[in-house]
Amino acid sequence: MKRANERKPLIRTIYTADPSAHVFDGKIYIYPSHDFAHDCPDDDNGDQYIMKDYHVLSMEDLDSECVDNGLALSEDDVPWVSRQMWAPDCVKVDGKFYLVFPAKDHDGIFRIGVAVSDSPTGPFVPQKDYIQGSYSIDPAVLVDDDERIYCYYGGLWGGQLEMWQSGSFDENAHRPEGDEDALGPMFAEFNREMNAFITEPKHLEILDENGQKLKAKDEDRRYFEGPWMHKYNGKYYLSYSTGTTHYLCYAEGDRPDGPFTYKGRIMEPVLGWTTHHSIVEIAGEWYLFYHDCELSGGITHERCVKYTTLQIAKDGTIETIHPYE
Repeated sequence: MKRANERKPLIRTIYTADPSAHVFDGKIYIYPSHDFAHDCPDDDNGDQYIMKDYHVLSMEDLDSECVDNGLALSEDDVPWVSRQMWAPDCVKVDGKFYLVFPAKDHDGIFRIGVAVSDSPTGPFVPQKDYIQGSYSIDPAVLVDDDERIYCYYGGLWGGQLEMWQSGSFDENAHRPEGDEDALGPMFAEFNREMNAFITEPKHLEILDENGQKLKAKDEDRRYFEGPWMHKYNGKYYLSYSTGTTHYLCYAEGDRPDGPFTYKGRIMEPVLGWTTHHSIVEIAGEWYLFYHDCELSGGITHERCVKYTTLQIAKDGTIETIHPYE
């Protein structure tokens, strides 16, 4: 049975996107990016996504009203940030809530920062500097069953992931193409204080059915941005956006750092250039949180957050969602 709020914009008073959904202490919290309406044209660098702050959304349950809890963190609060606070995530560790977010530093390079609060809705107090060794966008954090804390991140094009192939930032770096191996997302482990990586960041491998790395030309399956990690029956499921072809896909692995084998599509394209998601279990059922551009009639940088039921079989297979059927 379809829920009252399912596949409907959860908030209509502001534009929201890239929802990271969690259940903390029995209540649903959603950590989206905050789109601002403006007339800037779209480009491949994502300059149209100007995003200046974060608001935390919350719901008592999936059929209740979604509440905007107001300003949680602004670019004006973070000394190292110059602009573009893009898709965040939040994690609870030792009773505190850590907002993990990307933004450009004063050199125009995307970094990952962390801010902390005693409340899941903030306000969040930022750490003085970004996480050393971090770069690119779209952090998603998994606290594993053994309490180790893993960060998955990275996005191509405007997300600058391919600009770090040499080990340092090069805005003119070659972009993998054709039969070259596609770039996977980044993986690193946080310390307990959430103020440093304790492992060297590395690219994750996404393999095809023959155990070969996905190729750059395989735009229907290769990674582009928006990683998310969930566990199901002891397996790790890396899901992500293909960007240019607008699919949400997933791959399965036995370890948090892979390798991962491509399994299929989670969602067909939505209205807008692409989507960005999270997967969460709520009261024993699984749900996909995502965004589209329904509120703005298709303006790619004016989006709205939604959710829908996710059907997962016992073997971990995810049924493909057709968002407008």
